[in-house]
Amino acid sequence: MDCFKQSQHRNKTLVGIAALLLLVSCEQESRSAAPPEAPPPQVSVATPLQQPVTDWDEFTGRLQAVESVEVRPRVSGYLQSVNFREGTFVEKGDLLYVIDTRPYQAAVDQARAELSRAVASLDLAKINLARAERLFKTNVISEEDLDLRQNQQRVSVADVEAARAALAAAELNLEFTHVKAPISGRISHTRVTPGNLISGGESESTLLTTIVSVDPIHVSFTADEQSVLRYLRLDMSGTRKSSREAANPVLLRLADEETYAREGRMDFVDNQIDTATGTMRGRAIVDNPDRLLIPGMFIDVRLLGRGPYDALLIPDTALGLDQTIQFVFVLDENDVAQRRQVRTGRLHGRLRVIEEGLEADDRVVINGIQRIRPGVKVAPEMTTIDPPATPASQAR
Repeated sequence: MDCFKQSQHRNKTLVGIAALLLLVSCEQESRSAAPPEAPPPQVSVATPLQQPVTDWDEFTGRLQAVESVEVRPRVSGYLQSVNFREGTFVEKGDLLYVIDTRPYQAAVDQARAELSRAVASLDLAKINLARAERLFKTNVISEEDLDLRQNQQRVSVADVEAARAALAAAELNLEFTHVKAPISGRISHTRVTPGNLISGGESESTLLTTIVSVDPIHVSFTADEQSVLRYLRLDMSGTRKSSREAANPVLLRLADEETYAREGRMDFVDNQIDTATGTMRGRAIVDNPDRLLIPGMFIDVRLLGRGPYDALLIPDTALGLDQTIQFVFVLDENDVAQRRQVRTGRLHGRLRVIEEGLEADDRVVINGIQRIRPGVKVAPEMTTIDPPATPASQAR
């Protein structure tokens, strides 16, 4: 019985030793088998796109009429008729209002009669002077009488001139009873209806209506002080002429338009910074043949900032940001990613101008920058950068 127990104990010991040896063998095998290396991350790589670009600065402008007139009468009287349809387009010289002409016609008739009387007096003075000159030669009258006849003729000449001036003034007042459009443009509603007494020819003359020109039209906008300084320095360097001296181009877009399809040119820059807003006013002029641009409308404005100039462009998504520092990943000759700090410029479509930090032959990671870090070897897939779909004139 004891021999049986010893044999059973010996078997258990052998089984334990065998299990321990098997466990040690498995641990050695797991230690000797190294984990497989992860494949290098795949990224898209391209050299920067080289092409000429033009920078445009964006502003919000307001449309203003080139000419705006308040129509007021030059003479007083009762308004007789209104001769236009409100809100329509009128041409220069079109008849707008008629003021009662009867008092002014009577004044013209009276002035014409005064002129006739002055002319008759002048004719008589000429006859008297001629008679006096003959009598003076025969010593019938004295020199004093001759001087009197000569003076009477000069007075008569002056009376004729005064009568003619009075007649011209009366005729002018009669003409002013017909109020005509001083400019071509769109007319507003009438402020006065027929039958009302209106005042004219003075500072408190009655406002009848207004007219604004529509083609061409002005676009007024303001630029901040930093933009003004940049334009001045570009002018000093010869890169871009000041809008005071050159008709720099502008592009325009209405609120319901997708593209900047309208073109204009600068025609005025103010002479000082507005101390209340810290901005300077500029103005452009644009053709408006379809009369779609209406004074008072807001409109998006793009003013030529710089260019065209040769630039390097990469997709904006290829840029990384570390606090305030912008960077890209560039591959070396061993396909190892290196971080490169860059200075960026304007966005043209989906591409960003790189002003400093890149060369034309650098291989830039344009897709997959989230999967890499500096010093990591990558599997590059070379591609090309397509030109921006947005025209250069619409760059931001």
